[in-house]
Amino acid sequence: MVYLNACHFLNKPEGHSKMHTLRLSPSRLKVLKGGAYLALALFSTQTLAVEFNAIDTAKSKINFTSKLMGSSINGSFDQFGGTVIFNPDNPEKAKADIWIALASFNAGGDELRDEAQGKEWFNSKAFPRAQFVSETIKNLGAGKLELKGKLTIKNKTQALTIVANYQAQGKQMVFNGSFELMRLNFDLGAAAWADTKSVANEVPVKVHLVLNPK
Repeated sequence: MVYLNACHFLNKPEGHSKMHTLRLSPSRLKVLKGGAYLALALFSTQTLAVEFNAIDTAKSKINFTSKLMGSSINGSFDQFGGTVIFNPDNPEKAKADIWIALASFNAGGDELRDEAQGKEWFNSKAFPRAQFVSETIKNLGAGKLELKGKLTIKNKTQALTIVANYQAQGKQMVFNGSFELMRLNFDLGAAAWADTKSVANEVPVKVHLVLNPK
């Protein structure tokens, strides 16, 4: 028998005090120790788990490249936001609901920016925002995710797959993802602009998101 001298119980039957020493068999003591280690491990896991759900818009970027008349034009959308919920201990439970202000299109000179806001392109007065909502997340391992969801532009919704890498940087979580937008699927560039020899249908997009913890 093992005596736990540090554990005593004080009983006071009929005004008398007695000290009782708790006696445990080696097997019982082993079970108690195992339970204590398990509880400590669970507590440590819960303590280390951190949820990231606030987009640091000052550090985040959405960039794209478009081919116009055979020349590449780099641009960006400067206003965006939304909700992202991500826990690195359970990445497949992540969620994303991100909006982009189409009027914040920034590429080329003033003439190109004005043209992009017109009815043949974004028609941003009638459709001020684009929106991406994730549906499923697949953990590809090694800090890489595959996000499948729906992208809506000009009231047209298409399935979209984004592959993204993520890594912790200090107290923040950083995502770098990319996808190819097919502009004609969203009626971007009507009439003469629909000619893919003038403007390429494929538009590579890169997303750099920096998230703050909850």
